[in-house]
Amino acid sequence: MKWLIGFLLALFMVSAAFAGETPYIAIVGNDSDFNPFYFSPKHRQFLYDQTLENEFGLVFGPICDPFSTVPVDDGNPPQTRVCGVNGLPCPTGCEMFKSNKPINQDEVCDVIGNQNGEPNAKIAAGSAGTFEWWIRLPLTPEGEINICIQCGVLKPEEDSVLDCAAETGEIIGSGHCTRQRTGPGQSPIKIAALPKLEVKAYPGPFANEEFAPFHLTAYKNPSGYDYTLVPNQTPKKIQDGLTLQVLDGTNGTRVLLKSCMDKCVIAKIPVTNLRNSLNEKEADLTAGDLIQVRLTIPSAGTVDVYCHSQSAKIMGIGEPGPI
Repeated sequence: MKWLIGFLLALFMVSAAFAGETPYIAIVGNDSDFNPFYFSPKHRQFLYDQTLENEFGLVFGPICDPFSTVPVDDGNPPQTRVCGVNGLPCPTGCEMFKSNKPINQDEVCDVIGNQNGEPNAKIAAGSAGTFEWWIRLPLTPEGEINICIQCGVLKPEEDSVLDCAAETGEIIGSGHCTRQRTGPGQSPIKIAALPKLEVKAYPGPFANEEFAPFHLTAYKNPSGYDYTLVPNQTPKKIQDGLTLQVLDGTNGTRVLLKSCMDKCVIAKIPVTNLRNSLNEKEADLTAGDLIQVRLTIPSAGTVDVYCHSQSAKIMGIGEPGPI
């Protein structure tokens, strides 16, 4: 298998110079250092070695940008973060996962108990907290950008996903590992308990031009996928509504996570000089640009949430940017 992956990567290095488009999956750190517990053989084909170089330089976006001014490392204790490269403190401008909770929990989605997963941080029911991923784009996006999150979600103070799996926002019943039933006209979801999602883009070392960080805008799915602009406004500005939502971490960005399963949000590909609903100017993204994904768990949360460094994935179709 390693030989096959090496052959495919070498082939990609040759073909990359001729542009073209290919799927990509990006995670915190070198994408080829994925944990196979989380990725199928199909997906592993699209996780690339960010250290590869050819005669033109890096083939994919870098892991670290030593000249970056992005404050990825906030100085929190080492046990609350995982760096994109080994060593502490985390180097400037490197990919990173961090939480406001210690990253010291076993993978609850590993039902066999072989300790195949990554160390997790836990935000317990009734506690507010954050998970945050900083991920560099390995390729220049040529289409919409999927932000996919997979975390363990359990009933409060339980440890078995086979008996006590949960979803965020569920109303806990009075029995052991049960969900409260709701009648007609009653919402089965406690809205205030749902996490909120914030996603921002930052310029990397190969950016077409330096740009101010801006929030990505998601398509609501399913929807009519209408592209709505504020009428009669120049420069053009996106209007949130039935089909679009800026990912700014407010009430309109709540997401429902199911235990150990992917939740994907589809972000519109940014366009230079288009403004989002926050009036931030978008920019065309390229390989090496940095995507910040921040998941905020509210104190009204009803379940325990476990996330790790590879819980968030940036997925799409792109072409090589640095060369």
